[in-house]
Amino acid sequence: MSSQPQPIFLDGATLEGGGQLLRVALSLSALTYLPIHIWDIRANRARPKPNQPTGGLKPAHLAAVEWLANATKAETQGMFKGSSKLLFAPLCRGPSGASSGVRDQSSSQAKNGLAAGVWQNVYDGDTLSRRDSHIRLNSPGSVCLILQAILPYLLFHSLDNTSTAFQDREGRAASIPLRVTIEGGTNVSNSPSVEYFSQVLIPLLVEKIGIPEIATTIIKRGWSSGRADVGVVQYDLMPFTHGSKLSEFELSNRGEVTRMNVSILAPGSSVRNSLRKKVTQRLLASYPDTDILYPIDEDTGSGARLYLLIVAETCNGYRLGQDCLWGRKINSATPDSVAETVIRALERELDKGRCVDEYMQDQLVVFQALAEGTSKVESGKNARATLHTQTARWVAAQVLGLTFDEQGNCSGCGFRVGENYMERRLDEAVADLEKVRIA
Repeated sequence: MSSQPQPIFLDGATLEGGGQLLRVALSLSALTYLPIHIWDIRANRARPKPNQPTGGLKPAHLAAVEWLANATKAETQGMFKGSSKLLFAPLCRGPSGASSGVRDQSSSQAKNGLAAGVWQNVYDGDTLSRRDSHIRLNSPGSVCLILQAILPYLLFHSLDNTSTAFQDREGRAASIPLRVTIEGGTNVSNSPSVEYFSQVLIPLLVEKIGIPEIATTIIKRGWSSGRADVGVVQYDLMPFTHGSKLSEFELSNRGEVTRMNVSILAPGSSVRNSLRKKVTQRLLASYPDTDILYPIDEDTGSGARLYLLIVAETCNGYRLGQDCLWGRKINSATPDSVAETVIRALERELDKGRCVDEYMQDQLVVFQALAEGTSKVESGKNARATLHTQTARWVAAQVLGLTFDEQGNCSGCGFRVGENYMERRLDEAVADLEKVRIA
């Protein structure tokens, strides 16, 4: 560890004091190669059972840590289930050049810039077609929270992931497609669902912020309610090209709601029809001029599994969602109760006037921090940042030295894909010292 700089120390009990602090810190550390040391991980989480310790790494958190550690060849301490401390120190690599994308029978995964056990090259004949990775959980821990932790690395990582076999519109070498398959829970309590990610988060990141397309394929659903069941989700994406940067973005002028997208997952046609009827009546009463669509109407096959997501889509292309995962036995009163809960939450959210909902706000912080220039997210009327958002901003400030103003605007670090960010930070520090010496 002597060749590494001193780690950035983070108190895991700060603000929200849960998994979000860990995920944001891991995302930024993996990209920048700045080592971090977190203690009291998830200290503010309730005890799962009496006499059991609070917090610590659960299987889904550990899966993300292990994957990023393998991908960055990080040195770690405390990387085990239940650990309340974690030292994560990626081994720094400099920029790498483009590869031909043609199979070299003498090349190993390491020679191709691939971390052992993380990526598998997939060929079409002798030509590289994509790179695959697989993350497995034995329990229905949230697939989406794992993706949240590793997505910035997938998009901006410094691997040798540019090939002449893929070209952009100008004929330049482009990124190699990635496929990440995650086994875990698709619909999990206290976690974003795969539906929320695919209908709200990913469209906003692609259409409003400018990240490359991400395709989601649910191979099998995984539930935390009813009998615990492990699912499988596949994500296909194209990373940013080597040397590129994410431009600053502004999310403002939400516009009027023009459409409601309602996703229903419930057992049997009777429950689903009852839920659809109640949702339709309530939405038409509150939003008579909106279209109501039902993109998902699916039988869960279990009397203890019901999920409802309502996404409000505006004339300016913003999407705000609210949902409910019902984890108890379903009776005749359940559809009305669930519908009323979700619609009231959505009404409160829309009344705030902001462009993103409470669950989206904190997930934009990493992208604000990495972008070049000042990125702005309209906060709405009398709408304070959520505790998760405050936590994410605190982590970005600690790791990257950034500042968020009262409106949540931030001048990002201008991360360049493939750069040695840690070296840049050291050069900037030396330059600042030189200015002081000259003065």
